[in-house]
Amino acid sequence: MSAAAASALMLMIALTVVSEAQTDRRNRSPIVRPAATPTPKIEPEIISMANDFPDDDAERPVQQTDVASGRANGDTSSAQLIERLEARIRQLEAQRGSDPDAVQKRLMLNLDILTRAEQRSESLRKQIFEMIEKENAIQMRLDSIEFDIRPEMIERSVATAGSLRPEEVRESRRRQLAAERTNLQNLLAEVQRNKTNLETGIKKADELVERLRLRLDKE
Repeated sequence: MSAAAASALMLMIALTVVSEAQTDRRNRSPIVRPAATPTPKIEPEIISMANDFPDDDAERPVQQTDVASGRANGDTSSAQLIERLEARIRQLEAQRGSDPDAVQKRLMLNLDILTRAEQRSESLRKQIFEMIEKENAIQMRLDSIEFDIRPEMIERSVATAGSLRPEEVRESRRRQLAAERTNLQNLLAEVQRNKTNLETGIKKADELVERLRLRLDKE
């Protein structure tokens, strides 16, 4: 019995040694891990919106193209509309008769023409108010230029800015103001012509409205 027990004990010791050796090899084997992909660093981007919000203190020049286009559109559309309305009135007068249906139709057409004429007159009045505002804005700027272009004011502005060549700075400032004054004077004349044409259009539109109202009263 002792020999068998000794053999069994030797076998158990041998198995234990083999198992520990295998475990030790597994522990020493390097574990290959996948390399981590670096996350790209995104720098915050600052988007300037300064251009979307102009300086409130900056002077806004009156655009000459707006004035010219307003004059052309206002004069042409006003004259064309008044001509069309007057042509329809002449046509109605030529078709005057005693038929009740014709009278009713003529009355409805007169009402339609009257509505259009009144709307046109109101539109022209709004345009002339805009011209008056532009005229006032231009005149205010011209008055400011007349003040700034005086020699003592130019001298003061040069002294405040400081320069090694004050004569050149003074002359440059004077030319700049003179050029702006000339442009504004031309623009002011354009606005005043536009306003005069609008006033003529309003007068014609009002006369047409008055004639239509009298005709409706007679109907």
